[in-house]
Amino acid sequence: MSIRFTIPAALLLAAIQSGAQTRTPDLSGTYDIATLTPLTRPARYGDRLELSPEEAKALEQQEAAVMAATSRASDPDRKAPPVGGDGSQGAAGNVGGYNTVWIDRGSGAFLIDGKYRTSIMTSPKNGQMPALTPEGRKQAAARGRMNRANTGVAWWVKEGVEPGPYDDPELRPLAERCLLGFGSTAGPPMLPVLYNNLKRIVQTKDTVMILNEMVHDVRIIRLNSKHDPPEIRRWMGDSIGHWEGNTLVVDTTNFNDTPGLANATRNLHVVERFTRIDAKTLRYQFTVEDPTVWVSSWSGEMLWPATDQRIYEYACHEGNYSFGGILRGARILEGDLTGKK
Repeated sequence: MSIRFTIPAALLLAAIQSGAQTRTPDLSGTYDIATLTPLTRPARYGDRLELSPEEAKALEQQEAAVMAATSRASDPDRKAPPVGGDGSQGAAGNVGGYNTVWIDRGSGAFLIDGKYRTSIMTSPKNGQMPALTPEGRKQAAARGRMNRANTGVAWWVKEGVEPGPYDDPELRPLAERCLLGFGSTAGPPMLPVLYNNLKRIVQTKDTVMILNEMVHDVRIIRLNSKHDPPEIRRWMGDSIGHWEGNTLVVDTTNFNDTPGLANATRNLHVVERFTRIDAKTLRYQFTVEDPTVWVSSWSGEMLWPATDQRIYEYACHEGNYSFGGILRGARILEGDLTGKK
């Protein structure tokens, strides 16, 4: 004789719902994080975190007008710029850069909880970077000195700077060398920049990979793991993650001396939170601390909307051929100043 056990329908439904609630969310997909919402808040907004719909619309219209005006085709019969440049601050270094056809900062501010934001930063309350520590100010001054604009005079020779900013290609910024995207685009934290703002997430049971469109940087996040020993250092740090409900929490330490985040040092520590809020959107939150640089931590959040666009190869300036010109140009300027050719 067989014995049957009957599970009440309510109990069965509760078990199914419980299983659904504990299922790990899938963050996989391609996202376009371009946005007109700036990282830090324009001073005119003070402590105000939100934009009115009218202000957001005005921002959108202003960007559209600027892009339309600056993306017009160049005159093919135009003359070469004058010796020493035409006074522009374009990408070509004072000789007239290309137009903005390649720029893609997004078309509007993002919405969170139905509200437009004045800034990505949410803390401090004023949306501004915390004050620099004495060491932070010292390091910022040193970087500013090495990255001064090239005005056509070998100022580093006049001022006795040793080594000079063009004495070794490895002294140049990582983004200029096409080793890491500028503006902390690869992160962490992963921030929007002028163009190439796509991110591709591939998720497995023990790893999350984030492919960054700019400079093809790849972040590997190990799940339920431990940080590498402190002597192992990377530009993007060492990222480990775990799930808190439907949120992936990523903790990153072990940066080397030149992280992608401006002003940060090897003591940088970033905590990120990725939450799927619907089928096509992730909520991205982060907190940054570096006691060497800032007197307090700072935080922000934004949306990552899904896109059907594909990520193609990013070749930067292929083969770093421009570096020959950069270094040879510096030698010419030194010869002009010293009379030694």
